[in-house]
Amino acid sequence: MAGSQDFAADPRNADLRIYLNGALVPRDAAKVSVFDAGFVLGDGVWEGLRLHKGRLLFLETHLERLWAGLADIALDLPLGKAELAAEIQRTLDANGMTHGAHLRVMITRGEKAAVNQDPRNWLGKPTIVITAEYKSPSPQLATRGLALATSRIRCTPAEMFDMRLNSHSRLALIRALLDAIEAGGDEALMLDPNGFVSSCNATNFFWVKDGRVMTSTGDYCFNGVTRANVIELCRRHGIPITLGDFELADVHAADEAFVTGTFGGLTPVRAIDGHELAAPLPGPVTRRLREAYEALKDEDAAANGGGALEAAP
Repeated sequence: MAGSQDFAADPRNADLRIYLNGALVPRDAAKVSVFDAGFVLGDGVWEGLRLHKGRLLFLETHLERLWAGLADIALDLPLGKAELAAEIQRTLDANGMTHGAHLRVMITRGEKAAVNQDPRNWLGKPTIVITAEYKSPSPQLATRGLALATSRIRCTPAEMFDMRLNSHSRLALIRALLDAIEAGGDEALMLDPNGFVSSCNATNFFWVKDGRVMTSTGDYCFNGVTRANVIELCRRHGIPITLGDFELADVHAADEAFVTGTFGGLTPVRAIDGHELAAPLPGPVTRRLREAYEALKDEDAAANGGGALEAAP
């Protein structure tokens, strides 16, 4: 079994260069201090990006989300958005990448004078890491789909642990995935504090009944760029969609379901808590949205050709 992040190994990744605080280093030399706030506390934010036909898809939106996260944790960068985009492009150029790569931009509070929680006890220099790897979703997932299992771990409101913040602190989500694995699932389905269906542990969740797409209100799930794109695609293409509070029993009776994320796009779901969904996969609404999303990716790449440097300042 494998989750929505499943990918095939690519030998080109063995000799890639990693961006580390302005330097491009071999992957085995990409190391940070054990006193780094990201290692010690998970004190940092990150952003995932997808390289498609020479374009980092929806880059401006991703950078806006990253900057919102930095503001939430009161962390200032020595770089602006355009400067960070240029460093991302420099990383891609160093690796000769133009298509089919997945990137992670990781920013932590940096090295601390001592191991403790206080953010004032840092040395004043954030750690910036950019990884770029040749990674594509496993093609088998489109027809095999994911088995979801509901976890006892709940999504949390913003005043507790904001699901909409791409934090390095992912332990609650890992615990949810461990629940799902123990139950024989590929990925965890998570409920909100009121018991309504909210999110998966690494992706956002949608389901379909009688041709209508359903998803959570968004109050307790990831602030997903792909999620927002799918909601907009439904509206653009006249596919009925409802954002609301849904019981787990409603989801068990779904005709189709899928999850969304930057890496995998739209990944079909084959079963939820042992309730098998109709085969073959992907279902008709899921297939239509997958095709629309692929067209949207091409549209974004064509409209914003030229790589990362199109980012707004």
